[in-house]
Amino acid sequence: MDLSVNYLGLKIRNPIVVGSCSLTSSLENLKKIESSGAAAVVLKSIFEEEIYNEYRSILEKEKDLEFPDTRFLDYYDYKIKQDNINNYLNLIKEAKKSINIPVIASINCVSDHEWNFFAKKLQDAGADAIELNLFILPSDFSKTCTEIENIYLRIIEKVKNAVSIPVSAKMSYYSADLAAFVKRISETGIDGVVLFNRFFHPDFDIENFKIVPSNVLSRSSDLAISLRWMSILSGRIGCDLIASTGVHDGASVVKEILAGADAVQVVSSLYKQGIEYVGEMLDDFLSWMERHNFEKIDDFKGKMSQVNSPNPAEYERVQFMRYFEGKKYDFD
Repeated sequence: MDLSVNYLGLKIRNPIVVGSCSLTSSLENLKKIESSGAAAVVLKSIFEEEIYNEYRSILEKEKDLEFPDTRFLDYYDYKIKQDNINNYLNLIKEAKKSINIPVIASINCVSDHEWNFFAKKLQDAGADAIELNLFILPSDFSKTCTEIENIYLRIIEKVKNAVSIPVSAKMSYYSADLAAFVKRISETGIDGVVLFNRFFHPDFDIENFKIVPSNVLSRSSDLAISLRWMSILSGRIGCDLIASTGVHDGASVVKEILAGADAVQVVSSLYKQGIEYVGEMLDDFLSWMERHNFEKIDDFKGKMSQVNSPNPAEYERVQFMRYFEGKKYDFD
């Protein structure tokens, strides 16, 4: 039985990829991820904000001096970037020496400033591909949806022009014209789109009046979001489609591939179950294929996508219609 798939032009042994997270930030874990059966790994993102926050802290200290000498700041600008990059580059180099599955670098982008420089360094270090984690919260009242989307497109253009290795865009479902926007991204020459990234959600600590993280890990119910959009986009987009968020078991992997995904990314399930859980997901996935007499993934990929559905409207329904009919509830 053949579980191999193409991921951004890379042939990988099965459709399960471990997504970017703290689990992928150490060489020890990367070795465990490979031995668990995962087909590829996305390293923990290097964050644009991390570099700029460090830079700001130096500026604040310098402002406290009576006679600030700002001539050194160009050096610090370079040195901070270099330290962050070198740590990341070393991880890529060590990973490429130690494991045999593709190693994908990840850049968390909030602007189109200088990311071509980072991308070239990652390629030179040996990264097999680059994932651009793109998300700008549409909370600026002065910016239109189009202006924000154009930032994404400029980032992709700059990185694609800087490197020859495959590039993917991991994006959010926060878009007024999501289907059209993903299509625009696919037309840039991008090698794949990952649906969707997971981001920080605030909650309130009402006793201490503090903002705290909410729902850090995904839940299995989150699969419904990517499943709908994977189904709608499959067969209509000219690049690979990778599912992410809510993929918690072998059945989830099956569903996403039936929807048309080329591969899936898993993260939260590994925090809950351990890295070795990838093997169990693969076993369940393989058992399902055997029960349905599928020899290879292409035999069923996209079988339940919207373009292959006898009732395409089901994928776009947004209101409950008959679900609650005849059901009795005690609300007391």
